[in-house]
Amino acid sequence: MPRLPPLPGAALLFLLTLPACSTPPRQPAPRPLLLQRCPAVTACPLPALAPTTNQQLADSWQQHRAALESCAAQIDHIIHCQQYTP
Repeated sequence: MPRLPPLPGAALLFLLTLPACSTPPRQPAPRPLLLQRCPAVTACPLPALAPTTNQQLADSWQQHRAALESCAAQIDHIIHCQQYTP
């Protein structure tokens, strides 16, 4: 059976389809996985008071107000954390 002469175009096309002997492109370095966790929700304790005078009543009102402001700040911090944590 006679052989056909090789066609230069077919050989070139075959060689172009083979992978070249080169290094693959560099992959970007993996980004570190950061886990940001929001603080745990804790109970806000309010002081137990039993005022007997007007001055004690005024003082207990100030203490309760300070405790409620502290609790509100904790809640605001947790809400902000939950909104911006993926």
